[in-house]
Amino acid sequence: MSDKLIKNGRIVTDEHRLVVLAEGEAAADIAVPAGPVLVPLAVWQARRDALLARAQGGELGVWLAAGEDVAALADDLDTLTVIALQFPKFTDGRSYSAATALRTRYGYRGELRAIGEVLRDQFNYLTRCGFDALQPRPGRYTDEQLAAALASIGDFSQPYQRSVQDPLPLFRRVERSTPPQVQR
Repeated sequence: MSDKLIKNGRIVTDEHRLVVLAEGEAAADIAVPAGPVLVPLAVWQARRDALLARAQGGELGVWLAAGEDVAALADDLDTLTVIALQFPKFTDGRSYSAATALRTRYGYRGELRAIGEVLRDQFNYLTRCGFDALQPRPGRYTDEQLAAALASIGDFSQPYQRSVQDPLPLFRRVERSTPPQVQR
């Protein structure tokens, strides 16, 4: 099993450690470890001033639980080089909408990472919504399975629906010739 993720179409070793609040732990009091980390939104909000330099240096990113409002980060999008959105279970699609909002409405250009119950069958859809890093939960896939999943991202070469990647639906992207006029 590995601590790898798919990032920008390649399999890489994960550099960030995910910080999680334990039950009853206060966001303002949690010890944030040194090195590259992803902290929960509550920690960022409670300790933004103390963590700002680490975020500006690219060492610290923020993760949002499904359903947390991405608007809470609107003023910090130029500062954060990594934002992760959690998928607590494969049937919870709220983070798809959050990713699309970050890329389209807010213009976020940094790394957008899907974390949690991120499954191979969803990889294509996740990238179409704007995710450029896909991090299944630890132990979900072997290195070989992750490589096969990476290869499957491009299975659908011409999706019909519009997306962050293709803002126009297929019928608007395909140029059709005009049929010949019938003489009467």
